Amino acid sequence: MIQRIQSVYLFLALIITGSLFYLDLADLASPENAYTLTYKGLITTGEASTMAMPAMALNILLLLAVALTAVTIFLYKKRMIQIRLCALNMGLHAGISIMIFYFGKMAAKEFQTELSFNWPLILPLISLILIFLAMRSIGKDEALVRSLNRIR
Repeated sequence: MIQRIQSVYLFLALIITGSLFYLDLADLASPENAYTLTYKGLITTGEASTMAMPAMALNILLLLAVALTAVTIFLYKKRMIQIRLCALNMGLHAGISIMIFYFGKMAAKEFQTELSFNWPLILPLISLILIFLAMRSIGKDEALVRSLNRIR
């Protein structure tokens, strides 16, 4: 049921996390080259853009988080499974934030560049908060259903 507030929270988290596929996460600059960190990895900017360092772990983690968020939205009849998947999804989103930070720092160290993170670095944290709010609302729904079953 999309009209439930937890479904709205999860849908917003899905949109925010999915937007990371289209945004540049960090910029790295040296006197010789300029690099951009995306979900695919570190890409040189300029007339001939090439992959300088792939980030397959970040790519997989981001795909898993988006897929898990989409699946969680449609499990509205199985609230306990939905709560468990939300908890797992929160871990994935924390891992995405850590992975972006790690790849940025590692690339800056390896290529001797100056690192500047862009604003999309906070998007996984916003999604994490939205997923937490959804998990809390799902818990409230489950408590309401259990209390109604006791009355009968």
